[in-house]
Amino acid sequence: YPQCQLIEVNAHSLFSKWFSESGKLVAKLFQKIQEMIEEENNLVFVLIDEVESLAAARKAALSGSEPSDSIRVVNALLTQMDKLKSSPNVIILTTSNITAAIDIAFVDRADIKAYVGPPTLQARYEILRSCLQELIRTGIISNIQGSSQYILSDYVTLKEKLNMHEIQEAQTTFHLCKQLAEAAEACEGLSGRTLRKLPFLAHAALDNPYCCDPNKLLNTMIDTARRERSELPD
Repeated sequence: YPQCQLIEVNAHSLFSKWFSESGKLVAKLFQKIQEMIEEENNLVFVLIDEVESLAAARKAALSGSEPSDSIRVVNALLTQMDKLKSSPNVIILTTSNITAAIDIAFVDRADIKAYVGPPTLQARYEILRSCLQELIRTGIISNIQGSSQYILSDYVTLKEKLNMHEIQEAQTTFHLCKQLAEAAEACEGLSGRTLRKLPFLAHAALDNPYCCDPNKLLNTMIDTARRERSELPD
């Protein structure tokens, strides 16, 4: 396709205080999507975050724990999705943290159901590395010569160097990367959002954040990660 478009749907904006109006808003949204995919050279991605807001299980509504208008919303959503089935240039992507709350008819319409778990060790290392690299670039981390050009090794390169008998790289760089790998191991089970916040939390916990030594920051990050893990629900 020569061009593509991404439509991010805010599920909460499709609800109205007026009875039966929410279903009409859903239909109106998909009407606009239908107009976009009429152009055959245009590939359209529709992203619906927290889809359980729109596709809540109708059993809950029938039992009286949900407003009856939510049934109209789910019905409208399913009807509009069925209309898009014949169009090859549209892909609907949805995300949810509460899959048990989604209507079974909506789940049955999904061609691919993928579980995205917490980041792997390599992903955790790369997330922390990018955060640390930014702290070095901005000068928040000090005590490093030539910090603006200071590059930390990626995970694959680090693993290769760990398997080598001789390390030709500067010991300071290699030691920091090893500490970063230890921090990544300590972050097992933490979400990507928590990982992004970890350097900030560690920096705030330093005795003197204005003189930020990288070794002290990484040690504090490891302690902070262990504390965050201890607070995770069982």
